Amino acid sequence: MNLIIDIGNSFIKLAVFQGDVLQVKKVLNKPNFQAGLVEIFATYPQISQAILSSVSVNKVPWPAGVDISLGLLVLGPETKLPFVNNYSTPLSLGNDRRALVAAAAKHYPKDDVLVIDAGTCITYDFKSKDNAYLGGGISPGLQMRYDAMHHFTARLPSLSPVAEVSLIGGSTQDSMHSGVVLGLAHEVDGIIGDYQKRSKSLKIILTGGDAHFLSLQLKNTIFASSNFLVEGLNHILEFNNIT
Repeated sequence: MNLIIDIGNSFIKLAVFQGDVLQVKKVLNKPNFQAGLVEIFATYPQISQAILSSVSVNKVPWPAGVDISLGLLVLGPETKLPFVNNYSTPLSLGNDRRALVAAAAKHYPKDDVLVIDAGTCITYDFKSKDNAYLGGGISPGLQMRYDAMHHFTARLPSLSPVAEVSLIGGSTQDSMHSGVVLGLAHEVDGIIGDYQKRSKSLKIILTGGDAHFLSLQLKNTIFASSNFLVEGLNHILEFNNIT
């Protein structure tokens, strides 16, 4: 069995795979990381190898309270990847993007794939039908857009996303919702359209914490997967096979 540890900007995901089959996934606050690991190992003593991925540039220590013997792969720039990485600055490529492209390589090895991750930032990652990663784009995420307007202006309020949005905002708050939610939806639809012009058989994956919310606003038909990132990390672990 494989253990996946994904340390993000806000939360930590723990997942257990038997081969390619997801057994369990937990989303934890960072203070609950160690307790969550203890519970996972108690429930799944068959775990024999693990991968740890973090978006932080700082080295993430293995929690001292967990004493087990297993192979641990810390994902980084030197890790072998199941795709050709043609990114011009490979050392700066985030672990989350490495994992998402690995999932695209696993599920669609011979297709052009655009992976859109709707998290703290919105990332766009393109893998070609030749199984090569070419790069993509990064823009502010949903909540970040609200926070930026509040932080960088004197009077705009602090808001959170709402699902029901009018094109013409009849108040300051409604105008902010219109600008953020519809603006982001049009951005994503527009970028999808640009990629479709260069690839007629493009596979499109939407994932991340805001994926479901964003999917309700989009004109394009896409495949939304909440487990795409952990599936990619599991594929990288299997590809390296450290046991």
